[in-house]
Amino acid sequence: MPRVVALLRGVNIGKRQLPMAALREGLTAAGCGDVATYVQSGNVVLTPPPGRASLEPWLAEVIGGIVGFDVPVVVRTADELAAVVERNPYPDAGGTRLHVVFCSPLAPSDLLDAVDVAAAAPEHATVVGGDLYLHLPDGMGRARLPVLIERGTKTAGIVGTSRNWNTVQRLVALASVRTVGQVTQE
Repeated sequence: MPRVVALLRGVNIGKRQLPMAALREGLTAAGCGDVATYVQSGNVVLTPPPGRASLEPWLAEVIGGIVGFDVPVVVRTADELAAVVERNPYPDAGGTRLHVVFCSPLAPSDLLDAVDVAAAAPEHATVVGGDLYLHLPDGMGRARLPVLIERGTKTAGIVGTSRNWNTVQRLVALASVRTVGQVTQE
């Protein structure tokens, strides 16, 4: 089975603590192979056990059992993650000024129709391939656009978790090789 990246939403924020060592051990015990974590924000690269068709709900259940609270999970294959990089609609942006909100189910192309994106200028948002790209020139901490989008899309039933461009690129590299253990931010 191909390597995948599991992107966890809302961990290691406030009381929702998830030690990465416990996560790696729990996923390995559940049958995953080559489990590696990247930084503390809930990025896991792994090879799922054979025969697992619906990874997101299964991983959410396994991880919830490890930590004792619900953890939404969005999964992308190595190829899907590489396509996210290739489809970048903001090629001149990067680092911590460009974010991708990985959505599950995939975001419809009209997701932003209910949002006044222009009100947050110079920030921009674009849905490409079911994921939401955010160009935030002043960074995520001061951004207005993510709040407007969340308000405008609350009823869409989509789980989303955001990663900055540096993390996206690092996860693409990690997903293409077999690395076991914790990979620290460089």
